[in-house]
Amino acid sequence: MSYNNFHVGIIGTGIYIPEKRMTAAEISRATNGAWSEEAVIDKLGIIEKSMPGETDGTQEMGALAALDCLKNSGLAASEIDLIISIGEEWKEYPLTTTAIYIQDRIGATNAWAFDLQQRCCTAVAAMKIARDMMFADDQIATVLIAGGYRNGDFIDYTDSSVSFMFNLGAGAGALILKRDAGRNALLGTHIITDGSMARDAGVEIGGTENIISCANIDSAYKSLKVFDEKHMKDRLNEVSMKNWMTCIDSAFEKAGIQKSELGYLACLHFKRSMYYSMVEGLGLTPEQTIYLEYYGHLGQVDQILSLHLALQSGKIKDGTVLSMIAAGIGYAWGANVIKWGPIDGQY
Repeated sequence: MSYNNFHVGIIGTGIYIPEKRMTAAEISRATNGAWSEEAVIDKLGIIEKSMPGETDGTQEMGALAALDCLKNSGLAASEIDLIISIGEEWKEYPLTTTAIYIQDRIGATNAWAFDLQQRCCTAVAAMKIARDMMFADDQIATVLIAGGYRNGDFIDYTDSSVSFMFNLGAGAGALILKRDAGRNALLGTHIITDGSMARDAGVEIGGTENIISCANIDSAYKSLKVFDEKHMKDRLNEVSMKNWMTCIDSAFEKAGIQKSELGYLACLHFKRSMYYSMVEGLGLTPEQTIYLEYYGHLGQVDQILSLHLALQSGKIKDGTVLSMIAAGIGYAWGANVIKWGPIDGQY
């Protein structure tokens, strides 16, 4: 088999969004007025964001999104060969494998499963890995990618250094990739990582270096911090947009499609001005994307959510070329290219 006569397509998407919400006004109050409601809306781009309810664990939300995906695709769980969890490490029980939980929860008795992590870039990475695995192993033909996210639990709204993470919310997404699906082909992906920022941000308390104790228990669960704010900001200013554009350009080059054909951008949530600057820089209009100002940032779920919403609203039609773009602390950047609709050539 060669990539010239091989393709993998998306045959379904699913989401789970909790009912609970945190509004811009509530975020403003949580910052003790350091951020006004207007600034939260206009600058951070948050009108409201989804928040977890009592039963909205990371693994369970991932399973609910997976069930929604199966329903929307019309696929039986028994047809799934592999499950890749993109759910976050903050979950119901540490050291349990989320993908295996989802496997049991949805009844995918013929699948095997594993967890994958690249922070908010995980969905894009998982799609590439799934496609590559299907090319390498003819026993893998149908892959479910699913996961939940609720890292907003760790945010201390009085810490100004994490204001760029005030948008962290809760929810889950899923999609199914199938070899020789005949439509919605994933054509190319490019990912960049920069290890110089590997420990510039993270949860400060709760690992082996700084265990939870009686002395720090009150702050441990609000300790998603920027450890080296100056280094991270300086380095991101230097490389972030360049790396993102390199990922987009390289993904289109691998796909064999001109970037000028881009018709929809499935993007993560970040501050409003930067988002629309990127949309304009790619030659798109706001109608060719969805700004997740009513959801916040659901980490690696954002791209799946954007795709799901765009399909529902008709922003993506047969023939639309779309790109999912992502970035995650660590730092990682990624982009892929998908052509929606029936396959009109060999990939």
